[in-house]
Amino acid sequence: QVQLVESGGGLVQAGGSLRLSCAASGSTFRNNAMGWFRQAPGKEREFVAAISWSGERTLYTDSVKGRFTISRGNANYAVFLQMNSLKPEDTAVYYCAARTSFTIASMNPGVYSIWGQGTQVTVSS
Repeated sequence: QVQLVESGGGLVQAGGSLRLSCAASGSTFRNNAMGWFRQAPGKEREFVAAISWSGERTLYTDSVKGRFTISRGNANYAVFLQMNSLKPEDTAVYYCAARTSFTIASMNPGVYSIWGQGTQVTVSS
């Protein structure tokens, strides 16, 4: 059973960059497609990006295409979200999520069974 811990959030000015990390612990990281979601105060949780177990297929929401990049570590023990050209509307708590024994990336939060506690990203104007 996998446990997830996010890191890398913080305060940044508009136009700046952050790199979020999601580290797996507690068990072997195996056959898990991964996703990033975010939730701003008063809003529903929304999909940001996802990646297959192999890392060969990725999905992005339209608002972050060309600015954000999701990737996996060389040993597939961690997942990263590189965020460039950040905007104030990117401000939210960002959550890492994993599917259990499924390799296909998905934008549906209902298919992810393991979630991290989140990391705060704040973009100032």
